[in-house]
Amino acid sequence: MKIWTSEHVFDHPWETVTTAAMQKYPNPMNPSVVGVDVLDRHVDPSGKLHSHRLLSTEWGIPSIVKSLIGTCRTKTYVQEHSVVDPVKKTMELKSSNISFTNLVSVDERLVYKPHPHEPDKTILTQEAIISVKGVSLSSYLEGLMANTISSNANKGREALEWVINRLNAEIEEFAASARGTMRNSMAAAAFVEK
Repeated sequence: MKIWTSEHVFDHPWETVTTAAMQKYPNPMNPSVVGVDVLDRHVDPSGKLHSHRLLSTEWGIPSIVKSLIGTCRTKTYVQEHSVVDPVKKTMELKSSNISFTNLVSVDERLVYKPHPHEPDKTILTQEAIISVKGVSLSSYLEGLMANTISSNANKGREALEWVINRLNAEIEEFAASARGTMRNSMAAAAFVEK
């Protein structure tokens, strides 16, 4: 078993980061995620948003790994459960693979919360527990997978920034359009008054 952990600070408020996290896929930084299906989404009586999603991924598995695990299948599925608490301003996301569970399990937990000293920033803490079972060199493979998770975490943070920039551009475009509409309405009203 291998445990990987990380912490990252986003220079954006919690609301912005969690909104982006829910819209993270698809993105050009994580092309391996080829599909996201919402299986269930509801708000509980305390106001927390619960989501259960299925992520379809397509991985390029190195030939040595294919020979060790005895497969060439690269399509895998991950289940993801998240809980957003708007009162406490926390978002907890847990994911685990549902493909190849007899060979490998990866359980990941991400927590987004406001920075305790800088409220316009958000702290992301991540943890992954990796277990490879029933194959030789399992410790070596767990190390490889931890390195891949670390690399993918960096891509995931880049993807969140990409989504945030895209959302900000959409907001600016909407605001500019609204300003233009308002100017046109004011000009039309002024013309009618004449």
